[in-house]
Amino acid sequence: MKKMLYTSLIVILISSICTTACMTTPSSNSAAAPMISHTSSKIDRDGPNNTKELEKFADRVFADKMKKFNTVGSNFVVITNGKVMLSKGYGYADREKKIPVDSNTVFQIGSVTKSFTALAAMQLVDKGKMDLHRDIQDYLGGIKVPNTTGQKLTMFDLLTYSGGFDEPDIANESYPEYVHHYFPMKSYIESHMPTVVRPPGEAYTYDNFGFMLAGYAIAQVAGTSYSQYMQKNIFKPLGMSSTSVQFTPSLLKRMAAHYGPDGKRIALEGFNPTEKPEGGMVSTARDMAQYLIMHLNKGTYRGKEVVSPQSIKQMHTYQLFPSKKIPVTTIGFEGYFKDKMNNQHVILKGGNVTGHSSLIVILPEKNTAMYMSYNNDSMMSLDVYEEFMNHYYPRKSKAPKSIHKIITAQQAKEYVGLYQNTRIAALRSKVSYSNGRLVMETGTSGKHTLHMLDSLLFEDESGNKLTFNKNKAGEIAYLYYMQLPDLVAYAQKIKVDSPFSDVRADSSYRTYINNLHALNVMPGKSAHLFDPDGTMTQGEFSEVLLRAQGWYKQPFMIEPNRKQMLAGLTQYEQNEPITREIAAVMIQNLKQAEPRFKITLKDQTAPWAAKAITALVSQGIIDPDTQINTDGSLDFRSKQLLKRQEASAWLDQAFNYYTLPIQH
Repeated sequence: MKKMLYTSLIVILISSICTTACMTTPSSNSAAAPMISHTSSKIDRDGPNNTKELEKFADRVFADKMKKFNTVGSNFVVITNGKVMLSKGYGYADREKKIPVDSNTVFQIGSVTKSFTALAAMQLVDKGKMDLHRDIQDYLGGIKVPNTTGQKLTMFDLLTYSGGFDEPDIANESYPEYVHHYFPMKSYIESHMPTVVRPPGEAYTYDNFGFMLAGYAIAQVAGTSYSQYMQKNIFKPLGMSSTSVQFTPSLLKRMAAHYGPDGKRIALEGFNPTEKPEGGMVSTARDMAQYLIMHLNKGTYRGKEVVSPQSIKQMHTYQLFPSKKIPVTTIGFEGYFKDKMNNQHVILKGGNVTGHSSLIVILPEKNTAMYMSYNNDSMMSLDVYEEFMNHYYPRKSKAPKSIHKIITAQQAKEYVGLYQNTRIAALRSKVSYSNGRLVMETGTSGKHTLHMLDSLLFEDESGNKLTFNKNKAGEIAYLYYMQLPDLVAYAQKIKVDSPFSDVRADSSYRTYINNLHALNVMPGKSAHLFDPDGTMTQGEFSEVLLRAQGWYKQPFMIEPNRKQMLAGLTQYEQNEPITREIAAVMIQNLKQAEPRFKITLKDQTAPWAAKAITALVSQGIIDPDTQINTDGSLDFRSKQLLKRQEASAWLDQAFNYYTLPIQH
């Protein structure tokens, strides 16, 4: 379950060998660029300049990757020097009807939409109608943005994913029944507005709501709707006749069917609000080729300037760096996976919705770009991107071997602490110090040794880079781990204190209680009292459990997680006190812990709870007052009511971090 959730959140870029359908772009079409033809198949190691060789490469890669990721259909476009070198479809747009993918197959491009929103903002900057560094509220027509930082929020912050919102994914709402309904953006923004809680510009957080707000501001400044602005100022000048912000009957007829990672067909979903500047567009390979040609031509398409060269340069230039040699975002684009760039200047934008995924990759200095969409939710695009870079732009020299520095206990003090991802609350890390090294525990990949490369820059035992970042006061406030799934945002250092006077200084529960309080998971009974020996109702525990699990900031996960949490629990009564065995089953329903060794329960545990309890205990998820005997037996006290301090221990151990052997 957890692996599936992580995969769905980190998709950025996606059986048998599929039937292929070649998608040439005819020169007779005035809006399309001609496909170039070469006779040689020799590989050019400095770019895809040979159509025959490129097609041979693509055929091999897509045959392999579509099989690996169980992908039904995909398209692939490569542009070099303003020309379409290859535009080809693979597999089926609709497997059941045997409809192949071609140049007019419509795909939902998901968050690739964000790059179009950024382009629209830069057009308004070119016209003097918008200032990237002016307070965004000046462009919102009276809508107010709650802001606790005392620092203005700007369009620049929104377009570089550094707005500082506490709930960046609050705009994520989609269901099949929404396909033929219209939901206005204004009412959605007004009723779902998050709060700016971090100084804008200070921390990177992948932010869907920020781009929705940016799109709304564009519409307000232009005096029209977002969809009308995009149609008039971007799609029409680029001849993108099959690209739209909203579903239309004609585009729905040509839309590729949607499939899950298991290859099973799933339903198309509509959005609330209907116009989604952060991820709602649909397009085709033919149209996206024209969009990429404009980018490579520095903002010009067929002799007409769509956006100024200066604005395109800003969109292609990195603006946000967690470390001076590690880029993260431009205006509208990203720089994930620096290790896959092979020392080239690469910007990319990936996107996914339920059942569709897309990726665009631009190498401005090489005048080359690629685009792909496919009809499932997987990481296939990341594999294709890596193959493309290694084939055409291979590393010309090995990276120099890292030189590690010793960090002293005194130096380590400012790094040590508890960190929580600013986008996904479920991603938490604990940093400690041991023998000249930092040690990081995470709930996703276990325990890692961090080797110091320089002040604020470290790498783990596998070479994955990690940075620490300071706030304006000069204090370490963030951690950025460039490893999936943590790279979706900085993790903020959590201030852990001891506010409760009824929790003894020597209590074995004190750390757990303080951690959950600091993470806003489990509050006290008052500002200064925790009531450690008090009990909880089943309803109270369920709410705390969902917050401890950490997916509550992703709206689409709340109800599925609630349902999973209560699976098989016919004993659940919201207003009744919770017993230890009921609480253990609820935790295990979400945790899905694997048993590590045999545990024998000596008490009168109900049969329906035994498996959950033994799995959790074998993983070390146990309160300090419960001891395992040398023969693996224990008295779990299953029928007793769960104390609040016991709940804090279980939840902190289950969802904040866990100890695994350090990897070598």
